[in-house]
Amino acid sequence: MKVQVNVIGAGLAGSEAAYQLAKRGIEVHLYEKKRFQKNEVQSSDLFAELVCSNSLRSNDIHNAAGLMKEELRRLDSLVIRAADQFAVPAGSALAVDRDLFSEYITNELEQNPLIHIHQEEVKTIDFSQYTIIATGPLTSPSLMEEIKAFLGEDTLYFYDAIAPIVEFDSINMDIAYFKSRYDKGTPDYINCPMTKEQYDAWYQELITAKTAPIKEFEMKVFEGCMPFEEMAKRGEQTLLYGPMKPVGLAKDDGPRPYAVVQLRQDNLRKSLFNIVGFQTHLTFPEQKRLIRMIPGLENANIVRYGIMHRNSFINAPKAINSFYQSKQNPNIFFAGQFSGVEGYVESIGSGLIAGINMARFALGKELVEFSHNTALGSQSYYIASAEEKYFQPMNTNFGIFPELGYKHSKKMRKELYVKRSLEAIDQLIEQKILE
Repeated sequence: MKVQVNVIGAGLAGSEAAYQLAKRGIEVHLYEKKRFQKNEVQSSDLFAELVCSNSLRSNDIHNAAGLMKEELRRLDSLVIRAADQFAVPAGSALAVDRDLFSEYITNELEQNPLIHIHQEEVKTIDFSQYTIIATGPLTSPSLMEEIKAFLGEDTLYFYDAIAPIVEFDSINMDIAYFKSRYDKGTPDYINCPMTKEQYDAWYQELITAKTAPIKEFEMKVFEGCMPFEEMAKRGEQTLLYGPMKPVGLAKDDGPRPYAVVQLRQDNLRKSLFNIVGFQTHLTFPEQKRLIRMIPGLENANIVRYGIMHRNSFINAPKAINSFYQSKQNPNIFFAGQFSGVEGYVESIGSGLIAGINMARFALGKELVEFSHNTALGSQSYYIASAEEKYFQPMNTNFGIFPELGYKHSKKMRKELYVKRSLEAIDQLIEQKILE
């Protein structure tokens, strides 16, 4: 009789975990309810849907997110393979065609003979069965209550926001122009320039614009996805040092704009572009009004408005270890943003580690703790060992890597981090520890 594992949720983490389990001969029952019951941000029936952005951030291995992606490539990540195959131009970032990306992953999982898809909602969990919970930051209320009862405490949570998307044909390219910052890489971003007078007028409208109602006692915004209108209220210059930074974006060696709104390609057809850094919870009419005040977007056709949604996550250092395994019940693993990681790439990484270690646990093998010198291992160590009282999700960064422990030039530090990390990953592969 084959060993069976339940995976609840077919997002980035659940899809990756299911693939890693099946790859190791484990029979997987993958549960996903979205085809008949979507949450407030889902729109596709496909697995591994990207809802906040189509970008998996930097592809440069000297950036922690880029390094984590390279680690995942070497470890045969299904999701990163799909991202590489359906990448769209985005400068040094890895952005994808959302639909083709998700179609590929869905087909791979549906065609795998060891993976059985169940299009149904899971409301209760049999905690005696091997189970990976990868239900995402918008876990359904009924399952949330089940998990809260299991953990013995409320989950933590914050509110997140996603950015609007506009049609390329509706952008006025007589005003807007393609360019990358300082002409580094290919000119993949559309830039909408503003003069000081235009920015000042737009800013005043922004800070007085109407937002969708949110219960104040519930709102805990994660800094990495702060709505741009909230950012603006911190000061008139705040956006100019954030998503509207004009430095390095002058058109054809002309004068530098006072502010720039950037748009990034969202699909391979180049028909859709999302407004970078404009995650928001403004009302739809206000979004339309303010977006159309931006030079070049006067007639923008908005195909998706920005929205706010609740993101839930467990108190990871209290609930799980560095294998993403429950401290309370070893049969249960968590993965994805619900496990306490933040970001697409980090969710994929958690799914890979949870899938590998669940397979080993179910087969009676010793679990594998990834070296803290790697991006994957430093993340799992961080969420398992952070201070419980103040725990918050955090993107991967070199600040959570161990020190090198020897003298080196600051200029070489990232390169040395990368060398050390990839050597550790390659050693695991060569020793066949992860098989």
